[in-house]
Amino acid sequence: MQPHKTELGHTVLQTHRAALDLRQRRALILCDGKRSLAELSGMLGNDVPELIAQLQRDGYLQVEAPTAPAAKAQAADPAPAQQPHATAPATIPQQAPVERRRSMVAARIYVLDILALQRNPTAAQLHKLVQAAREEGDTVQALKLALSHLPAMTSEGYTQRVRGRLQEVLPETHLAAVLEPAPLPA
Repeated sequence: MQPHKTELGHTVLQTHRAALDLRQRRALILCDGKRSLAELSGMLGNDVPELIAQLQRDGYLQVEAPTAPAAKAQAADPAPAQQPHATAPATIPQQAPVERRRSMVAARIYVLDILALQRNPTAAQLHKLVQAAREEGDTVQALKLALSHLPAMTSEGYTQRVRGRLQEVLPETHLAAVLEPAPLPA
């Protein structure tokens, strides 16, 4: 089963108007019709079936019905995404106490995704800069530079949502360094 975005899913990613949290947005970006649930679980964590089911219920994702041989195999072991009400109550209490970790890698991937969505030559250059940053200090500077240029590429509201999501994933030791407002270079 390989979930892919619906027209609504594509529109939401391009317009940035939906109230998706960071994990939902990341899952929506990664669901390209080529990755299986197992691959997505490896990238996003064990709660992917519930996350995919929620995005599917909201109309952002579509999962094609499996062919006849695959349907028989899944009948023996039904996927949680196809029966969300049956597995959700048992899984949700296990996931609730897990605190999301903060990491530079998550922040870097998020900013790379945001820059990739912008149709702007400056965004393309910043994407290359963030992608090339390997040392922690270089990554902090690249993230700060990208964030300082974002208001020129998109709306103030969208910029604030990006800043808010970065506050969720950046390690606390780097919050001030990255999120401190910096004037745009002239």
